Amino acid sequence: MAEYPAHLARERRLADGRAVLIRPIRSDDEPGEREFFDQLSGETRYLRFQKWVKAVGDKLVHFFTHIDYDRHMAFVCAALRDGREELVGEARYVANPDGRSCEFGVVIADDWHRTGIAGLLMEALIRAARAHGFETMEGMVLRTNDEMLRFTRALGFETIAVPEDATIVRVVKKL
Repeated sequence: MAEYPAHLARERRLADGRAVLIRPIRSDDEPGEREFFDQLSGETRYLRFQKWVKAVGDKLVHFFTHIDYDRHMAFVCAALRDGREELVGEARYVANPDGRSCEFGVVIADDWHRTGIAGLLMEALIRAARAHGFETMEGMVLRTNDEMLRFTRALGFETIAVPEDATIVRVVKKL
């Protein structure tokens, strides 16, 4: 396991005044990550995984929290609730086999939608991908997910049709 990049953690203030911590995920976040995914609505899990997912299994949660901070990077947004840290959003990339591009995913807790967290997480993720030498970042988005398509366009992603699947589009950003 690579050394934890604590220097990438940043406290940020949201437009509504709440303070959050944007930081790389840690292996000891596994219980919080499981709780985060368990609390997402079915619709939010569907938009993130592009299929109906009743629950996120232990293997996937382990994969999400035990990363190398290079070829697989993830940032979480942590907020204090009742005196303890709660994960309320995450963004991650995983290197593609070509080694020059990476695929991203981002998901925000339902109660925290439209707070600016997704932008803060993606800003950190894009910065990390550039620092690790990736040339492009891409993602697959459901064609009906208008909010995500607007969001990625605002971040400078180009939308490309996927001929073999009319239900999704590919979003790509040169880094």
